[in-house]
Formats: sequence, structure tokens, C-alpha cells
Amino acid sequence: MPVLPHAKKALRASKRKAAYNAPVKARLRNAIKKFRKEPTKANLKEAYSRIDRALKRNIIHKNKAARLKSRLTKLLTQVAEPAKKTGLSKSSRKTTKKVSTKKTATKKTKA
Repeated sequence: MPVLPHAKKALRASKRKAAYNAPVKARLRNAIKKFRKEPTKANLKEAYSRIDRALKRNIIHKNKAARLKSRLTKLLTQVAEPAKKTGLSKSSRKTTKKVSTKKTATKKTKA
């Protein structure tokens, strides 16, 4: 426990801020969990909104917000991609080597 008056005041302030920020963090976590369980555009929009609100209140850093958004969008595209995919996969495609058409110089030997 803090002993000094300014430390006591800082503790009171941090408790107040934690109580103020807790619901925002909880909503953020719930929105992300909901999206990961069921990745849809509507859930992505809700998650984006919660991320932006947490960022606005300085609860999360801007880079963390960007990273979360990127990963959630990537997850949505991965889920949507298999449904649209047709044809061969990358592993089953045949790769061909390109043959060089450049002529090589030959050395003449003295006889």
C-alpha cells in the first residue's frame, strides 16, 4: 500500500481509470471473440468499431489496433477464399523451367 499522499492519490486515480476503461476493454474482447467464432462482415464491422473506440480512449496503442484490424480482415478473406477458389491449388500446379536462349561463346584453340 502507498504511504505518501501523492502515491495514495495516484492509486485512487488509477482505480477510477481502470473502472472507466474495463467495460470498453470487455466489449473489445467480446467483439473480437465473436468475430473469430463467426467471421462475417457484420461482425467485422462491430469489431472495427470497438477497436476504434478503444484506440480513441487510449486503451490500446495505434499499432495494436492496426495489427488487430489486419489480422481480422485476413481471417475474413481466408474464410471467404476457399468458397471462391476454383482450379488447381499452388502445390498441384506444375512449374516449368525457363530455358535460356542466350548463346555461349566458344573458345578457339590453337593447333
